[in-house]
Amino acid sequence: MTKTIFIAGSGGIGEAAALLLREWCEFETTIILGDISEENLAKAKSFVCDGSEKWTAVETVMMRREGESDEMRSAFERADVLLDCSPGGQAPRMAGYAKEFRMHYANLTEYVAETEAIMELAKDAETGFILQTGLAPGFINVQAMALYREFVSKYENENVERVAMKVGALTAHAHAPHYYGFTWSPIGVATEYVKNSRVIRDGKITERPALSARESIVIGARTYEADLTSGGAADLPDFFEGKARELDYKTLRYPGHYEWVESVEKKLAKDEHLAENLEKVMLERVPSVEDDLVVVHASVDGFDSNGRRRMLEKAYFVEPLEINGKRLRAIQTTTAGPLCQSAMMLLGGGLKGVVLQSEIEPAEFLSGRFVVDIYK
Repeated sequence: MTKTIFIAGSGGIGEAAALLLREWCEFETTIILGDISEENLAKAKSFVCDGSEKWTAVETVMMRREGESDEMRSAFERADVLLDCSPGGQAPRMAGYAKEFRMHYANLTEYVAETEAIMELAKDAETGFILQTGLAPGFINVQAMALYREFVSKYENENVERVAMKVGALTAHAHAPHYYGFTWSPIGVATEYVKNSRVIRDGKITERPALSARESIVIGARTYEADLTSGGAADLPDFFEGKARELDYKTLRYPGHYEWVESVEKKLAKDEHLAENLEKVMLERVPSVEDDLVVVHASVDGFDSNGRRRMLEKAYFVEPLEINGKRLRAIQTTTAGPLCQSAMMLLGGGLKGVVLQSEIEPAEFLSGRFVVDIYK
């Protein structure tokens, strides 16, 4: 049976998801790309199809900024799942289409208000809604849950000292004074640097300012610095409240970067435009770079049943991937891969209503092809 997958948004992540699905899906699919830009659609379709030996149909649909057209409705009526790669502010609208047209749904956004709106909308849905299923939030949360389950099984203690999640979208090389290069959305970077981070401290959920808990860490014989940023913890604070003394999500950077960011922030007004103003300064001084590297590290530590301190940890280094002569940056594959794997889980049946990151079955997710072949 052929499954139809609608991808809303044909930018870098949308076209990566379409390419991965077309080349790696183990059953017949029809892929429909939707976007508000005809130029983006043409570019994405060419990227996905040119040089491929696959016969999977790839269609395009022009989307409206508001409301829906007959063409959109026709596509939604045929689709089995909607993968939302549109801007985060559009997530409730896309989720509304999924519920109305009885499609499964998966998204990437870390936006809190939009996620809460979808949770309310989809609580009684007959189809599945997997939320925040990219890299961070997304893969890192499932990996942390996998380590926690292993810890409980191995050391017979459900209460742990710390759950730590760290992800860095980095460049292969970095130069003073900023020690950084943009590999994804500049406004996304600036926003996560200024919004509060939701954490657990002393067993209770609280918030801490971004960039307020810096630490050094050695991963794979390389030294990085990590600090609190917003969004990456997904719903894990809710799951681990009362189970973990500490939990946090931190973004990995090369040493010296956060000190430079703070030197820039000191000169900016602390108002509602801080993220936009920080982005403006960073765009003037920090280059955008294609050669990227994604570093992922998760750890759980605590005490075993005999009172001995134990730690379980897992790290990944993901580099760019080439398929049919098409180069996908590491940030594209590490984000699109979990989204595609979520689509496979939804299409497999059995999921209904809202599915948060703490509720995804780690063994099934982490053993899926779209995860294994990207994260190795």
